[in-house]
Amino acid sequence: MASDKELSDFLKSVERRAFKRAVYAVRDDDAALDIVQDSMIRLAEKYADRPPAELTLLFQRILSNATMDWFRRQKVRRAVMRNFSDFESPGEDGDFDLLETLAAAGGSLSVESPADSVSRAQTLQAIEAEVARLPGRQREAFILRYWEELDVAETALCMGCSEGSVKTHCSRAVHSLAQALKAKGVQA
Repeated sequence: MASDKELSDFLKSVERRAFKRAVYAVRDDDAALDIVQDSMIRLAEKYADRPPAELTLLFQRILSNATMDWFRRQKVRRAVMRNFSDFESPGEDGDFDLLETLAAAGGSLSVESPADSVSRAQTLQAIEAEVARLPGRQREAFILRYWEELDVAETALCMGCSEGSVKTHCSRAVHSLAQALKAKGVQA
């Protein structure tokens, strides 16, 4: 059984990655925040009695289900009522988080030259843009396997598909990303 501190620590450890994953899926910061918050609440309310080792898979599955529910609700809303804002293309204001950038740098900012810093930031933006362009299932499999570092079986469980499907989605995602990034001049 997870203690309140263990549950709180777990939720703190996954909140940023979960938010990014939701943003990649729904392409709307506000909706992504709602999805992550709802997922965290569901985990705390329904699965707080589970051992801490099970929380990661449970949360990933809850987040996947919450994202699918959001898409279903959107489909119903569009069928019932059309919004003029649906016809506007969403503005790209960037997804820059200063605290996340500083934490990732880990004190190496003093050693890195400004040119290297700009180059690294541009490379990360190119990678994030290409990940966002992947088809939904490929993006989900790629993020779960390589960002969340789940194994094939855990990813299949979270996605509700077979291990073979996970491998196929990941392979296609990696090939698509490699081609797109190579075309942009990003070297591995």
